[in-house]
Amino acid sequence: MATHRLDIHQQITDQIVAMLERGAGEFRLPWHQPAGSLLRPINVASKRPYRGVNVLALWAAAQERGYVSGIWGTFRQWSEIGAQVHKGEKATFIVFYQEHATAPGEADDGQAEQRSRIFARATPVFACEQVEGYQPELPSAHNPVTAIADAEQFVTATGATIQHEGNRAFYRPSTDAICLPPRAAFTGTSTCSPTESYYATLLHELTHWTSREHRCNRELGKRFGDDAYAMEELVAELGAAILCADLGVSSAPRVDHAAYIGHWLRTLKSDKRAIFTAASKASQAVDFLNQLQTMSGYAPFRVGQVEGIRI
Repeated sequence: MATHRLDIHQQITDQIVAMLERGAGEFRLPWHQPAGSLLRPINVASKRPYRGVNVLALWAAAQERGYVSGIWGTFRQWSEIGAQVHKGEKATFIVFYQEHATAPGEADDGQAEQRSRIFARATPVFACEQVEGYQPELPSAHNPVTAIADAEQFVTATGATIQHEGNRAFYRPSTDAICLPPRAAFTGTSTCSPTESYYATLLHELTHWTSREHRCNRELGKRFGDDAYAMEELVAELGAAILCADLGVSSAPRVDHAAYIGHWLRTLKSDKRAIFTAASKASQAVDFLNQLQTMSGYAPFRVGQVEGIRI
């Protein structure tokens, strides 16, 4: 009897497409959440946050099923700490990359050379809400003033030039500067305050700022052609969402990004690996910005890599 092999790239892409299609009608992307409610998914065993497309896959599952803990683990990881996954619970699949050695080949100098390849493997995980016998630590109440202060210090530590002028928010490559309207111009919306909107916008442009060659050297043109600009906007959206989650700032909706949803959906539907690329580039940008925090001596939180997850 033939067995059906799970296509983890297609499954996660379909999951993200469904998220975007659900959010398109109200111009509110699925990772936009009220202040304090957006958490980077954490692995219960390593206590480290997930990275890349796995962040989106777990956010999507949490949104669909109403999970709020942000804590995930494999069946074995839960068992090892004395917890038990409820019978009949549906797993959420993330991608786990493994390196496998291949048969030795011959190098240019005639010597035998060991080669290796990276393979993607679907890994089932369960949320804290799906298990019994585990009591998560309750987070302390987050003071929004402290959160905004953290965001201010985080941005300052990057050394990026921030200019408050005009009525548009954008990154200007010619001067390597981030341009934002004056803070007083951010009026907020019915779902976010003016300060939340300001910092979410700033973190979006800061992710764009990382694209330069001497930073993350992010080039999407050859891969995505006419949709490359829209894909860079998706990278910045995801980078800002991750930073907002880490810094406790609301991931505020931006109406101007509604125009890109069609581009994103078209690209994701035609290329099942596109969201993996965008999420990976966003995580690289976040990692780079966090490295700047360490260099400056400021580290408001620890960002690591879940053991075995390479994306």
